[in-house]
Amino acid sequence: MDVRRTAVVKLAVSDEQRDALHRTAEQYLYCANRTAEYCWSDTSFTECKTNKRQVRDALYAELREETDLQAQLVQAAIKRAVEAVKGVIERWKKGQRVSCPKFTAETMDYDTRSATFYRNKVSLATVEGRVEPSFVLPADSPTPYERYVLSEDYEFRESTLRYDGATDEFYLNISTRRIDGDDEVPADTGHPDQTVLGIDLGVNSLAVSSTGTFWQGDDYDHWCREFEKQRGDMQQRGTQAAHNALLRLGKREQAWRKQYIHTVANEVVTEAVEHDCDVIVFEDLTDIRERLPQAKWHHVWAFRRLFEYVSYKAPEQGVSVEQVVSNHTSQRCSRTDCGFTHEGNRHGEHFCCQKCGYEVNADYNAAKNIGFRYARKRTHKLRSSPKSGSGDAEVDLRVNGGTLNGDGYRRIVGA
Repeated sequence: MDVRRTAVVKLAVSDEQRDALHRTAEQYLYCANRTAEYCWSDTSFTECKTNKRQVRDALYAELREETDLQAQLVQAAIKRAVEAVKGVIERWKKGQRVSCPKFTAETMDYDTRSATFYRNKVSLATVEGRVEPSFVLPADSPTPYERYVLSEDYEFRESTLRYDGATDEFYLNISTRRIDGDDEVPADTGHPDQTVLGIDLGVNSLAVSSTGTFWQGDDYDHWCREFEKQRGDMQQRGTQAAHNALLRLGKREQAWRKQYIHTVANEVVTEAVEHDCDVIVFEDLTDIRERLPQAKWHHVWAFRRLFEYVSYKAPEQGVSVEQVVSNHTSQRCSRTDCGFTHEGNRHGEHFCCQKCGYEVNADYNAAKNIGFRYARKRTHKLRSSPKSGSGDAEVDLRVNGGTLNGDGYRRIVGA
């Protein structure tokens, strides 16, 4: 039985947090209204666009460029607009007078990636970065927030931030779902709870998977250099015609880069689906510039866009997307019986463990370590949970020729 519960919580916001939330809502509404206008047709409801995936593919990159919103908020705005258009079409079919949906109320939809809940506060993504307003909870305990949001018997689904102009207050409407017995981790089924695909990002290889698939960065770098060269030539001319040509070149380059990363993202998702993976795990992109000093601006742009594109494409195939901290993943030996970590293990694209002698491509080694980090963390979490039964919960990392579970033991599949 799917039992849902909601909790409405008032937020205590500072003036700085209030301004950030208002600016975020303004851009969120812009995205929703732009999407509605794109979807709408005054001619016939059959001409309206209601396929969320197609609408997202058409608008997502543009809206990301036009706003400062986090990726998940742009996706949420697009989803809200498409659903609104669908609702209007249903009324249209019944002969009612309708018009293109307009969004004016300051409300925003947050998921687990854009909102993090704590006992006394929430962390929300805004255009000014994360803000953490405190909750204003009643004195009586347990409150609905404590009973449902903080309870292990319920899982968070989504939340809607709402601004009440009459009282000048912000409220969170939080939706949860009860976890029934059928949803609990099985005691011992002989099958992994999850199968993971690790992804490492780099300069020479734009992306490498734990299954040994490489998406080389040579072609991407080549065309970025070509565009840069053409820009330099046009800038030297200094004429109005050259300026106009420069603007056209910029648009062409931007469209090319977006399409290139979209293609790679589709292939990453396909790799996960073909290997029966439940989760795609990337390294945390925080401080990526410091960790890859040799990366140029177009590399960092590609890393962030690839993660964002995979993040909205993968769930449509039933695959979730996670991130893990990448500390020492390039220096750690990924052999299951070793794990020796030392900065001398890696030499450019080549990895050679100083302890066991294991030699392999450095990016492939890092991709496996990224997957291992998530698998071990997930396995530990499942085994330490009071609902894990015998404690034999298992998470597998998909590698070339088979899988490795959270403890590092190999199980060959189709090798």
